[in-house]
Amino acid sequence: MSLLKSAEAKILACLQNDVWSRFVTLPNQNRIWTLKVTNKSVRKHKDQAAQTPLVMVHGFGGGVGLWIRNLDALSCSRTVYAFDLLGFGRSSRPSFPSDASLAEEQFITSIEQWRQSLGLERMILLGHSLGGYLATSYTIQYPERVSHLILVDAWGFPERPQPQLQGSGGQGSEVKRVSPPRWVKALVSLFSFFNPLAIIRAAGPWGPGLVNRFRPDFKRKFEDLFDDDTMTQYIYHCNAQNPSGEVGFKAMSESLGWAKRPMVQRVHLLPPSMPVSMLYGALSWVESSTGNTVAQIRGKSPTSVMLIEEASHHVYADQPEEFNRVVESICNTVD
Repeated sequence: MSLLKSAEAKILACLQNDVWSRFVTLPNQNRIWTLKVTNKSVRKHKDQAAQTPLVMVHGFGGGVGLWIRNLDALSCSRTVYAFDLLGFGRSSRPSFPSDASLAEEQFITSIEQWRQSLGLERMILLGHSLGGYLATSYTIQYPERVSHLILVDAWGFPERPQPQLQGSGGQGSEVKRVSPPRWVKALVSLFSFFNPLAIIRAAGPWGPGLVNRFRPDFKRKFEDLFDDDTMTQYIYHCNAQNPSGEVGFKAMSESLGWAKRPMVQRVHLLPPSMPVSMLYGALSWVESSTGNTVAQIRGKSPTSVMLIEEASHHVYADQPEEFNRVVESICNTVD
């Protein structure tokens, strides 16, 4: 954890605006590591205090440090909060139930208790990947606290496709399921017993090198800020700790990363007046067509779907200038 703290401190030293960072203690004594970023040139001006704050929720295996390209730009005219989800980064790592709905509820309760502890009345809530799934679930439960929901390449929305059938399907025809090879089944079965990032921890001192090898893109995304492996070290130390939020995520997901409780089945529970903006990387593995499905489900409710060109899943790091421009524009529609 001390190495994670050091890596994060090196990242946050790049920020120009004022950063307030501390642990926010929840009623159950769990602690949520929190950043509050304000524009030093206008922090005493009452206009910024009056603006609805932007709250940013990272994705699976991430932490506040991944927003390094966005925090300064987005805090120019309003306060920005970022926090490590319960069970991730520097936040507490409690045990999570194995039931999908209970694991999800534990995440959501921690976010609400965090909000209460900080005294935030309303917020613009932005979530990336797993953070987008949880931000949507939070907004369904506490809509009065959210002014606008921004989902960035959100995980867990589509339903898992049903197995395709072979044959004509007519009477008397033999219907066979298309089945993956045995070795694929064996691997999926084997890995279902492990937490998603167990291999990183099992690698011991070779772990950072493993992250560099399998995710060299992380180093490239931030190479103009750091000429060393600062970001991959940060990612490694975020996930070399005792698995906690990772266990919660595993409880919420089926094999190959599909959500057990797809959010597309629940978006109709969002208030009709709730504005929702869905951002996707044009090169991402997350299907942007899901955003169109959400817009159809919500009918006349304010829902926008936007593609960020030349961006993959980590939209905020691949095209930070365009991402910041779009998010600031969305925030300005609130106040």
